[in-house]
Amino acid sequence: MDGILIIDKPYGMTSHDVVNWLRKKYKQKKFGHTGTLDPNATGVLVVLCGKSCKLLQFLSDTDKEYVGQIEFGKSTSTDDIWGEVEVEKEMNLDFCFSEELQKFVGKNHQLVPKTSNKKVNGKKLMDYQREGLEVPKVYSDIEIYSMEDLGDYSFKVACSSGTYVRSICRDLALNTNNLGCMKSLRRTKVGRFTIDQAQTLEDLETQEPVLYPSIYVLDHLDKIDYQPIQDVYQGKRIRLDNQNQEVCIVDAGEPIAIYEKEREGIFKSKRGLW
Repeated sequence: MDGILIIDKPYGMTSHDVVNWLRKKYKQKKFGHTGTLDPNATGVLVVLCGKSCKLLQFLSDTDKEYVGQIEFGKSTSTDDIWGEVEVEKEMNLDFCFSEELQKFVGKNHQLVPKTSNKKVNGKKLMDYQREGLEVPKVYSDIEIYSMEDLGDYSFKVACSSGTYVRSICRDLALNTNNLGCMKSLRRTKVGRFTIDQAQTLEDLETQEPVLYPSIYVLDHLDKIDYQPIQDVYQGKRIRLDNQNQEVCIVDAGEPIAIYEKEREGIFKSKRGLW
């Protein structure tokens, strides 16, 4: 079983739980997701299967789209409703939600939630928090491409990889003289893959998995039909007239290796994909 599988991750399961479910279902070890979703979030989880697991380091199209909702009136230890309530405050209604959303569009220097896997000095922020230590402030440079008001303090956000929707909820509340946290989160798009392409685990109990070819996620690389192709299968250096740092070698339209430039005109094998 080789290719790319798009899963609609259910509420309450970790991304690793989904991978384990697939391993047991299809009696195959080689499954790996391309980006974690929190257990309480749902939606698009891109899973690499079989030979496609070798592609992970070469993925570039990792922008995301989410639908989130804010709950006003309290701040929590995790910046979502599942954390410990730290402070409560009556909601200030004197603001325009749509206008506040638009203020986030563009490049942002975002404060990462305390409960996260980001590391400082080799330790995850959530471990500092769990051990009762002062949690270092960590900022991440991200970009938000668009924000859409969906009503009832819900919104759709298109953003770069690494964006925390929990931070958006927390910061929007603070910007409006409020306290707030994330109430729900659904990922609706990862790169080119949308929620409409996703299969649920229930679907997979009765349906065949829909697998997308590996080449779908290698659009950013030039495709080279090199001859003699046996040199590529043997991992030999090859001569190419190409100015890019990396290229994808194909055989009968299928990607078989990623080659990187060693010096002008000479490329060496970086990763075999067969």
